[in-house]
Amino acid sequence: MAATGARPRLAAAHALTEVLDRGRALTDALDGLGDRLDASRDRAQVRRLCNRVLRNWPALDARVRARLRKPLARRNRWIHFLLAIAVDELDDAREPAPAVVHAAVEAVRAGGAAPMAGLVNAVLRTELRAPPGPEPGDDDVLRYGMPGWLARRIRTDWPDDADAILAAGNRPPPTWLRVNRRRTTVEAARAALEAAGLPCTVDARLPDAIRLERPAAIGQLPGFREGHLSVQDAGAQVAVDLLDLAAGQRVLDACAAPGGKAAHILERADVELLAIDRDAARTRRIETGWARLGLSGRAAVADAARPDPWWDGRPFDRILVDAPCSATGVLRRHPDVRWLRREADIEANAAIQDAILEALWSLLRPGGLLVYATCSILHAENRDRGRKFLERQSDAEPVAFELPETRAVDPGRQILPGSLDRDGFYYLVLRRLPADGA
Repeated sequence: MAATGARPRLAAAHALTEVLDRGRALTDALDGLGDRLDASRDRAQVRRLCNRVLRNWPALDARVRARLRKPLARRNRWIHFLLAIAVDELDDAREPAPAVVHAAVEAVRAGGAAPMAGLVNAVLRTELRAPPGPEPGDDDVLRYGMPGWLARRIRTDWPDDADAILAAGNRPPPTWLRVNRRRTTVEAARAALEAAGLPCTVDARLPDAIRLERPAAIGQLPGFREGHLSVQDAGAQVAVDLLDLAAGQRVLDACAAPGGKAAHILERADVELLAIDRDAARTRRIETGWARLGLSGRAAVADAARPDPWWDGRPFDRILVDAPCSATGVLRRHPDVRWLRREADIEANAAIQDAILEALWSLLRPGGLLVYATCSILHAENRDRGRKFLERQSDAEPVAFELPETRAVDPGRQILPGSLDRDGFYYLVLRRLPADGA
């Protein structure tokens, strides 16, 4: 079975069943994958197969349905996803078509459904003989593999950029690294990567970022175990620049898990940092990351929207609100998100975002800065939240700032997916005015 590649395909089919039929995040669906597949190459293949299908699910689903005379029984639903994987592989042509068909058939047998092997073989051989069907044309669902509600919102919010945004959401993401200034420099880290045969690029506009030119095993990167490097998209690295940090400041990172931005803060300045998150398991990841990087801060399980139980009464000089959102700016990195979110989630997110901003604003000292950030590209979670907040808070003043290749949205700025090969992020910087408005 290992020789045919059946095991990775079987694992991918079951993971897709969990995501698309049961609403589980892909990372959760793949939990324990290392216990089932020993080879890192096989585990990487599972993730690649899942991501490809998730990016093109509506079209693949339609093609599989067209080949089946009737839907598969519920107990064999995973075979529908196995067929989608194989159809996508035939399109991709990374492996010879006979090998793809044989692997899918063997995966069916390995999954305990040997009587279905003949059906799978027939469906895939028919797919080889017949063209895939008409082009999707202007149908965003088929063309870009997006749910209709999301494509409509993107076109409404970004009419001039919608096609570029939708296309960017389906491109495999690069690996961006963040350099720990306390342990090395961008130049030294780049030289070490190049010497290890890992070509990479830097950009003066992205001061702590290095982009790998091809995928690599992160744990084996030179300097990673020593805390020289972390994985973080260049778009996410912007937050620390906007905070305008200085030694001695008291800083709050709200909704901080898994901790990338919190670590970046500690790498940049000697500050008193409190990083909070509601999820205890994710909060522990913050401290684990700090230990590898040689950083020291305080992490606590706490609700940003309800500060009374955890705030000690001392105001913060800087607050980062990395708000819960739809994650529509990181679809290329997490293609399952498009199928896990619902349009009703956007309104629910907005209410949470408003509550967090309202609760934390009084914790900021006059003259201090609050940076509101999301990995969303939807105005309802970004620009509109900033406008509503400024309408309510007379002592809040938006701070103008520049970011390379971004859109001004008044208030704040939007990084669109693919700009400088970054994920999509929104940023708004607010200064709290003194009580007399001076």
